[in-house]
Amino acid sequence: MESDPPAPGPEPAPAHARKRLPAVLRNRVADLRERLSLLDGIRIALLLAGLLCVATGLLPRAEAAANMRRIAPLLLFLGSVIVLAELTRRARVFDVIAHRLAIIAGGNYVALFLLCVLFAATTTTVLNLDTTAVLLTPVMLALAIPARIAPVPLAMTTLWLANTASLLLPVSNLTNLLAADRVALDATGFAARMWLPQLFSVLVTMVCLWWWYWRRTERGAERYVVPQPVRPADGRERTLMYTTAGACVLFVLAIPFVGDSIGLAATAAAVIAILAFALFDRSALRWSLIPWQLLVFVTGLFLVVPTLSRFGLSDLMHGLIGDDSGAGGAFRAAAAGAGLSNLVNNLPAYTAGEAVIPAGERNQLLALLIGTNAGPVITPWASLATLLCLEFCRTHAVRIPMRKFVLTGVVLAVTATGAAVAGLLLTG
Repeated sequence: MESDPPAPGPEPAPAHARKRLPAVLRNRVADLRERLSLLDGIRIALLLAGLLCVATGLLPRAEAAANMRRIAPLLLFLGSVIVLAELTRRARVFDVIAHRLAIIAGGNYVALFLLCVLFAATTTTVLNLDTTAVLLTPVMLALAIPARIAPVPLAMTTLWLANTASLLLPVSNLTNLLAADRVALDATGFAARMWLPQLFSVLVTMVCLWWWYWRRTERGAERYVVPQPVRPADGRERTLMYTTAGACVLFVLAIPFVGDSIGLAATAAAVIAILAFALFDRSALRWSLIPWQLLVFVTGLFLVVPTLSRFGLSDLMHGLIGDDSGAGGAFRAAAAGAGLSNLVNNLPAYTAGEAVIPAGERNQLLALLIGTNAGPVITPWASLATLLCLEFCRTHAVRIPMRKFVLTGVVLAVTATGAAVAGLLLTG
């Protein structure tokens, strides 16, 4: 008796399809590599390393969960404020301001220098240092072309002030939000302690910027070309410009009142901007607006650094910072924060230092914060803002002489950090 023929299986793919499949995969992998920069790869690797620490038990799950609960509001704030700032840039608010400052200065480099410092310091203070790095840097570099201004002074202004002007408010830096929570200070109380450190830090930065990058022998010209003003082309652009600018103003005005809900305030302002673009320019609303790179980086840091702290980093930081609760202890904490920031990065430096400072030592903790904010200007990886600024310089073909960058950064880190700690002790 003959058996039934076997059921027909799926027909094999044509030979040309089988040959094409690897090519398609290779093309997709190549596209992914083009989209992901070296920094993106480092961020993803950091997150994977953090997850591996949790999976292997090197970092207990309870501690990892507590860290994630602590930074969840920070991630909400960071994501929202970057979306708000990116849509504000898309509405050309920053371009209008930058060109207007150049017009007001009227070709005078001294006036332009003062206005650029004010612009960069204000943006850093009220919209976060990463906003200055991500949005203000390309705007300032773009201004250099029509005004025929040397781009390096503009780039260094945003790069340095993104770090040294991030002391005044909790929203100015992610480390500030962590410190404000630790020392139980609202925005007003935080500003009351940090206004003089911020002032001293910015003044020192101005002196260094002028001497090494802005004076006549460095910038290479006596005057610059006054650019034409940037104006909205039609009513749609005008509405987007005013709406997004208004959302930024509302967010800034809310800072003294929202306390721990700063992430919700940033989200509300971002929603206003998103709704405006949904009505007038929906093409701008893309998933790429969400700064996943920053969110991945911060999450990875808060898994890897606590793990390192359990295996020797805490002992190292305790030895560097010491137990002195006086002025000497404050300067040691600041020096340790600045030094470790330039070796690794300012976020892990702050979290490692915070873990070994007793909760009641407010001066020492805020001095550590100063070191990790004003100090990371020596190495390219010292802070995320520095990395971002240098990346924009590279994509705009602006060469920052690295030897000069490091040497001038050493002077700025030492003088700005020292002056800011002195201001902290005076306000204390």
